[in-house]
Amino acid sequence: MNKLDILSASYNDTQDLKYDYAVLPWGATEPHNYHLPYLTDCYLAHDTAFDGVKKAYEQADILGMILPPVPFGSQNPGQLNLPFCLHASYETQKAILSDIVASLYRQKINKLIIVNGHGGNNFKNMIRDLAVDYPDFLIVAADWFKVIPTKDYFDEPGDHADELETSVLMHYRPDLVNLTVAGNGTYTPFKAKTLREGIAWTPRNWSKVSQDTGIGNPHKSTAEKGRKYAEAVTDKLAELFIELLQEDIY
Repeated sequence: MNKLDILSASYNDTQDLKYDYAVLPWGATEPHNYHLPYLTDCYLAHDTAFDGVKKAYEQADILGMILPPVPFGSQNPGQLNLPFCLHASYETQKAILSDIVASLYRQKINKLIIVNGHGGNNFKNMIRDLAVDYPDFLIVAADWFKVIPTKDYFDEPGDHADELETSVLMHYRPDLVNLTVAGNGTYTPFKAKTLREGIAWTPRNWSKVSQDTGIGNPHKSTAEKGRKYAEAVTDKLAELFIELLQEDIY
């Protein structure tokens, strides 16, 4: 399936094909506890996106291309003192997205789905801005880890390097997971009750929240849990891709 993934595709694979849409995995470069790689968010966004595109192609004969994962995410305060944690500003992320959209638009590909793997990323304002400049270009964003509720799949889901992320990476790329060195992902929530309730939002200071950079216990993770969840997520992503290509959204 080289023709579906730019990481392995050559021009020989694509030159005679008409692509219906593109999918952009977007992650981050940051520590993920002690047991997961820095690029966890990129791997997971890419791999779930690929399975979704493959299923959509097999089910509905719509042809999409997975673009290179973007490894630059928005980070919280307290993370940037950690080695090799990279922060990309809103302006940088918008410039990257704008250039990708401009390139696709020239090539008459006018549908782009962002599959996001990093909780700190938010594309809504960027997409609104680009809709003004490209009114006939559809951009849709999906957080792969929110597509399916986690409660029926995991015992102790958290929100960073937790049982969910660990299990799904164990399914896709077991060689990159070393659970024997994982911390417990213990974290300290806000003292302010209103912030804990979501009445208002402010970024968490990671140095005051987590000792091992994780939030959520990963020790009950298994590849089988990850497989079941990934199957459900990618089924739903395939459904999204098919609907966006074959039906009107209004």
